[in-house]
Formats: sequence, structure tokens, C-alpha cells
Amino acid sequence: MQALAHKSIPATGERGVAASPITQKRRRSWLRSDMFIAVLVLTPSIIAVALFIYGFIGWTFYMSTVKWNSQVPDFTFVGLANWERLFSDRRFHIDLRNLVYYAAGFMTQCIVFGFIIAALLDQKIKGEAIYRTIIIFPFAVSGIVTGVAWRWLMQPSTGINLLFAKIGLENFQPTWNSHPQYGMWAVSIAAAWQFTGYVMALYLAGLRGIPNELREAAAIDGAGTFATYRHVIIPLLMPVTFTAIVLTGMNSIRVFDLVSAMSGSGPAFATDTLAFYMFQSTFGAYRYSLGAAIGSFMIFLSAFLIVPYLMSMRGEVER
Repeated sequence: MQALAHKSIPATGERGVAASPITQKRRRSWLRSDMFIAVLVLTPSIIAVALFIYGFIGWTFYMSTVKWNSQVPDFTFVGLANWERLFSDRRFHIDLRNLVYYAAGFMTQCIVFGFIIAALLDQKIKGEAIYRTIIIFPFAVSGIVTGVAWRWLMQPSTGINLLFAKIGLENFQPTWNSHPQYGMWAVSIAAAWQFTGYVMALYLAGLRGIPNELREAAAIDGAGTFATYRHVIIPLLMPVTFTAIVLTGMNSIRVFDLVSAMSGSGPAFATDTLAFYMFQSTFGAYRYSLGAAIGSFMIFLSAFLIVPYLMSMRGEVER
């Protein structure tokens, strides 16, 4: 009888609530599940990202609404006064114009030349690995090193101008790094030299992922090489092109080291950029709130590029 009575007593938790075998089994199953392991592994990363990325982004937005424009901290709330000052600043308008010039030149060169080089390498030419390594090598070089090298190439008395003089173009000797019309184009050429190899790698991976059956079918239908690329290959590479546009656009917004090494802001802000303006405002003039406003504006520009891209990628995954 005592044994039967002992068996009839249910197991209880700390609060006296009976813990059924089914509940205990579910708890053990949850602790062993992939979901629990994923939560356990990702939680520290999520906390770190929330604190050190989104936390600092929020702090930057907050800084753009206070009156800290000197070496003495001043957290007096001024609303959008720093934004109004920024949008009415002539240097800011010049930087936006420079951004358009730089982005147009940089993105066009990277995408066009990257695709052409990838298409040539896709023909499986002899020594492809060597050519591919040489072309992608500049991407591994830092922006400062690239800027110093191209600054020497574009000096008025050396480099490209010396070549022009050798071929009889003595009258065409522009000051590339600081010319009001050529300055940002010169910077975009140096940036494209560094980044085209990466875009080429994207396109080459996309080309290698296209089945040969599609090319053969186009050839059977009588399509030549140009028609095959125009009607078959290029449409299939649109996701790669979209990715290249986003990456080169983000690089255009945040370009700093290359400009700093080549010419700085230049005379009359000929080669000034938003990132360089933010740097000088924050660490040169100690106008922290104005620098935060510039940084916040750059974040909005980046979001304008990256959010549609992420939404399109999410749509592809769901399909």
C-alpha cells in the first residue's frame, strides 16, 4: 500500500505545480532543438549589432538635433536647426554636385568595364587565372595607396600630362586633381581602377552560372553573339547589375580616403565630398552637431540604395 501511495504522488516543481512528463519532454526537446541553438548563438551578435551599430546611428541622429558646435559639450535641443544650416550651406550644395559627378563616372566605369572584362574572361582564354588576378589585385590595395599613386600620375608636370606633351598635346595640360571640371572625374577614374576588378568578379560569377543550354538554344534560333548577350545574357545578369549598382553607389557616398590622399577638398571645394566635409566639420572645426547632421544625411542616402535592394532580395527568397 505504501508503495502504491508513493507512486501516486505526482512530481512537483519548486512552486508545487505538477510537472507532467509531456511538459518535461517538450522542455528537453526545445533545449535540444535547432531553434534554441540558433537563439543561443545569435543573441550575443544581435545585442552587439543593436548596441554598436543601431545604437550609434541613433546617437548620431540625436547629436544632429542639439547645439554641440564647439569643444564644450552642449546638449541644448535645437530641433532641425543644424539641418536647416546644412541645407543652406553652399559647400553642401557643391558636395552634392560633386557626388553626382563622381557617382556617374565611377559607377559607369565599374559596371561597363567590369562587364566587358568579365565577358572576355568568360571565353576561357589562355592564362585566364593570371589575367583575373591582375585585374582584381587593385581591389586589395588600400584607398590611401591608390590615392597617392594616382596623385603622382595626375600631377601637372608628370604622369599623364607628360605623356600628352610627348605626343604633341602641349596645350592640353590640365591640373587634374584640382580642376573645377575635371577634379571629380579624375578621382572617379582612380576609384574605378581600384573597384572594377571586384565588379568584374561579380559579373564573371554570374556568367559562369548561366547554363550553356541557353546560349546553345539562342545560337540554334539564329542569334549572333551580340543578340545573345542583349536578349539572353544581360537580362539574366540584372540581379548582378543591381548588386553592382548598390555597392558602387554606397562607395560613392562614403568616399573619403581616396579624396584625402589625392587632393583633399581642392580649391573652391572642387573635389570635396560629404564624408570629407563631415570629417573637417567634426574633427577640424569641432562642429559636432553639424557633422552629425552630415553623417545622418549620408545614412539616409545609403538607406535609399540599400532598402530597395534588401526588399528585392527578400522577394526572391520568398519566391
